[in-house]
Amino acid sequence: MPADPQSPEQQISTAPCTVSVQSGRESATDATESALPPISRRHALLFGLVGLLYLTVVLAILYDSPLVDLDWALQQLRPYRRWPEALPYLDIWVVAGQRGPTAIAACLWLGWRCYRAHSARPLLVMGMALLLLNVTVGGVKILTGRLGPHYAHYVGSPELFSGGSIFPSGHTANAVVTWGVLAYLATRWRRTGAVLAALTAASIGLTTVYLGTHWISDVFAGWAAGALVLLSLPLAEPAVAALDERVLAVWHREGRSARPAARPRRRPVPAQWPSRPLPALPQPAQARSTVPARTVRLSRSDRYSMVSSASGASSRTVRQPRSAASARASSTGSPR
Repeated sequence: MPADPQSPEQQISTAPCTVSVQSGRESATDATESALPPISRRHALLFGLVGLLYLTVVLAILYDSPLVDLDWALQQLRPYRRWPEALPYLDIWVVAGQRGPTAIAACLWLGWRCYRAHSARPLLVMGMALLLLNVTVGGVKILTGRLGPHYAHYVGSPELFSGGSIFPSGHTANAVVTWGVLAYLATRWRRTGAVLAALTAASIGLTTVYLGTHWISDVFAGWAAGALVLLSLPLAEPAVAALDERVLAVWHREGRSARPAARPRRRPVPAQWPSRPLPALPQPAQARSTVPARTVRLSRSDRYSMVSSASGASSRTVRQPRSAASARASSTGSPR
């Protein structure tokens, strides 16, 4: 029998369910897409090439490829005997690739940045990078168990599964990651920092080959592993942001503050004058003369006499001028 057609009320009642299911699927898809940060094609291509290079070097060592012959060809040159005076300085330079000293120095600086930025992101990025480094490098070290050039048994052997732990080069990979993370977190001079980090990692890797502590293939694998960790940091940014929010939430929940509140600066307070006006001081009354002023003409002798009487208290004397008769008598030589 044919099915009964649904009434308009039933069609209307089932429509919201369909819309809700579709909206739920769209929201789940949007959440999945937003969980991963957008990556450019160049970044994805570079990530794939570096990962392929790392895998190629590992397989080349496992299957005794010509790369093993290159390792022995370089070590038979005995480069550490060419310049023995530089060995102490090169041993000190290799410390820049060790995990302990570099991690402590970098974390001290990153801790100061966390304090200034009121965020735990710098330390979380460094911790995430070191964790990825342990996975990519430590796992291969345990898998291969390769010995170094100074402990090799016979020429041409890859020295695998012998209890060693030098493949990939930990010094090289750690130098790439530590100094590369500092350049990654830099706010200014990022390109300059990236160039300096690359030069530092390259020099440390070649120094280990010169000292005879690593094969050249160990250094190749260390460079690839470190670069792979750095390229994976943008993918870990959502996890770092979530951890940062949790750390700050726990920090504030304990009643603390990642940065002490600055004291407010004291501003100058304007002077408050009294509302009542100040009493006016009495001014001396000026006497007004009703007599009109007269102009008095004084002779020259009267002027000098007034000057002499005014300066009588001082030691200076004023000479009185002579009369016209005495002046004529003195000029003619007659007695006064």
